[in-house]
Amino acid sequence: MKNFKQIAVVFSLLFAVAFLSVGRAQAQGDVMGSVKSAIRIGSSKDLAKNFSSVVEITLESGDATSYSSNQAEFVMKNFFSKNAPVDFSYSHQGSSDKGQRYAIGTYTSKNGSYTVLVRLKESKIQSLNFIKD
Repeated sequence: MKNFKQIAVVFSLLFAVAFLSVGRAQAQGDVMGSVKSAIRIGSSKDLAKNFSSVVEITLESGDATSYSSNQAEFVMKNFFSKNAPVDFSYSHQGSSDKGQRYAIGTYTSKNGSYTVLVRLKESKIQSLNFIKD
């Protein structure tokens, strides 16, 4: 009877750890989905919900610049107004050995297309790169 209780406790702990891991992975996937939706419709407000406190943004072929989340929202609003979205989709998603998630996609606007690199850390956007094709 004592062994049965020990086995039940160990099984319960393993189940709890597995459940928490799956929940965390789904949350990160949900972030990537909401980022994709926000970029697809050109919503800087929805995109900003996923920003970390400081976001590095590179637009077209310019230099990377770090912005507060509020400034980054304004920068993206300006970009979307000048480059109205037609479509956006991911071509690849993955994560580094250290757990940093990323996605590569194509943003199509009325003025051309861009390769986009999105990097997340702890389910928040750390950087956005829009590279003109």
